Amino acid sequence: MTQFICKTYSDLSKDDVYEILKLRQEVFVVEQQCCYLDADSIDQYSRHLMILDDNVIVSYMRIIPKEKLYKEVSFGRILVKKTHRGIGLGKEIVNKAIDLCLIEEKIIISAQSYLKRFYEDLGFSAFGEEFLEDEIPHIKMLRS
Repeated sequence: MTQFICKTYSDLSKDDVYEILKLRQEVFVVEQQCCYLDADSIDQYSRHLMILDDNVIVSYMRIIPKEKLYKEVSFGRILVKKTHRGIGLGKEIVNKAIDLCLIEEKIIISAQSYLKRFYEDLGFSAFGEEFLEDEIPHIKMLRS
C-alpha cells in the first residue's frame, strides 16, 4: 500500500535521513554517474515529500522554501526508485507537492532538459537558456 509522507528536516528520523541520502545517491550519483555534493545545506530548511510502498521510500523530493535557493519556492532532488518507474509516481509526487504549495504564487525548478515535456504537462514553462549543472543539461522552469 502506498502512502504520502511529508516531513520537515527536524521530523526526519536518523533512519529517514539515511534512506533518503542512500536513494538520492543511487539515482543521481550511481545511475546518472554524476559526481556532486548532495549534502548542500538546503535539506535542513526543506520539507521532504516521500511516497512509501510497504514502508519503503519509492519516490522522493524536497520542497525548498522561498529565499533559500530562489525568490520563489523550489522543488528539487525529485526521483523515483528504479524498481518503481513507469507507473506514474513521478507525476503523483510532483502534483502532491504542487497541492502542498498552492498558497505560493510561483514555483521554480531546475529541470533536467530531457524532462522538459514532463514538467510542461504539469504546468511549468521553460525560460532562459539551457545550461549544464553537474555536467547534465538543465533548463529553468516556472509554474505560476
